[in-house]
Amino acid sequence: MKHPGKIIPEIFASLGKPAATVKYPFEKAVVPSNFRGKISFDAKNCIGCKMCMRDCPAKAITIEKVGEEKIFRATFALDRCIFCAQCVDSCPRKALKNTPEFELAQYDRAKLQETQE
Repeated sequence: MKHPGKIIPEIFASLGKPAATVKYPFEKAVVPSNFRGKISFDAKNCIGCKMCMRDCPAKAITIEKVGEEKIFRATFALDRCIFCAQCVDSCPRKALKNTPEFELAQYDRAKLQETQE
């Protein structure tokens, strides 16, 4: 260290303050309301326009028609998703929403393929 005398006042100043970190995973962090977490799909609002598929830069969304009726299934590749929320912004019927869920780590990559109806 070039100037150890400069760090001493900083040490004494921080002694009386609470810790700036959270003891994760024992204490959960507060997630803001506009957090871009895992995407949820509401099939009732989906009209099958596939705007979300088109706008996804990671190509992590697949929309498929189920049967003859206007019911759609969404498949999310969470291992490819970059959580940019462009799909949520582009959906004209608000069938996609961000959730506060962010703990998505898995050992098996196949578990990150999620289908929602």
